[in-house]
Amino acid sequence: MTIPRTLRHGLLTTILLFSLEGMAGALDEINQLAEQGKTAQALQRLNSYLGKQPTDVKALFLKGVLLAESDKQDEAIQVFSELTEKYPQLPAPYNNLAVLYAYQGNYEKAKGALEAAIRTHPSYATAHENLGDIYARMASESYSRALQLDTSNSRAKSKLALIKDLLPPPGDVAVAQPPSKDTTTPSPTPAQVSARIDSKPAETTKLATNAKPAIAEAAPASAPAAEQKKADQTQAVLDAVNSWAKAWSSQDIDRYLASYAKDFKTPNGETRSSWEAMRKTRLSKPTRIEVKLSNIQVSFEDDHTARATFQQSYEADHLSQRTRKQLVLVQQQGQWLIQQELAKR
Repeated sequence: MTIPRTLRHGLLTTILLFSLEGMAGALDEINQLAEQGKTAQALQRLNSYLGKQPTDVKALFLKGVLLAESDKQDEAIQVFSELTEKYPQLPAPYNNLAVLYAYQGNYEKAKGALEAAIRTHPSYATAHENLGDIYARMASESYSRALQLDTSNSRAKSKLALIKDLLPPPGDVAVAQPPSKDTTTPSPTPAQVSARIDSKPAETTKLATNAKPAIAEAAPASAPAAEQKKADQTQAVLDAVNSWAKAWSSQDIDRYLASYAKDFKTPNGETRSSWEAMRKTRLSKPTRIEVKLSNIQVSFEDDHTARATFQQSYEADHLSQRTRKQLVLVQQQGQWLIQQELAKR
């Protein structure tokens, strides 16, 4: 079944990718294949692994995610359903079931799965937020049916408009920007969500517009020249990181690749041309990409080398992933460019 585009642009598009912290060996290699866009190969390797380790809950969860990413929704639903039966204390499989049911327009089943997740963990923020979206979606459909039955029903029309406004619209990439002294910080909007398959409820991801940049304000005019220089350098690094994220979100391949230094260290030791070919595929394949950065912290090794560490939220079609990442940037010909990209487990 094709996923409705309206759902792709809502919070219910989140297929929660389980944190692979602690995974080593075969599973770590499988995850790397998935991150490189080699989903079919990753699934093949994963099935072989599960043939030897059929009760590995982390591997089973990853299989559900990869099936969902491959648009094999019915198979993914079967995997997550089995996980809820075998491990009813884990909330994340229930949440992913709800997301898949919502894709298929089965909001009653989605609601039931989220309610089960909340019964497992009453303080589970992810499930509460998605349940609110389910209720909003169901109400929107009810008002739409009312309009079809009676086109003169102005009360239903007004309620329908209101409920649609409550649903999160598609947005541009949100990246960290230093707040202006004259601008009041806006109230936070519903955050994109991520979850771990453990006994602790997941926390809601903060929007990057509320992130605290390394330098909140420009240095005062009376500050020493050294401090002013450091502030300017920090801002330049932030601008480079934000520009990289915007290029990724807008799927601007040329601008994205131009963010990397000539001596960029590819993640798996492949050639630069092979890495660029893989990245072009990863950027052009999805119908949409959203990259959000939060909690950016900048440090300097010297005047020409900086490290930017942040929380990255990546969403493409019906896949969402949250990663702690670090970029090593070097200053070349007056520009801060990425020399190394590290995912921090």
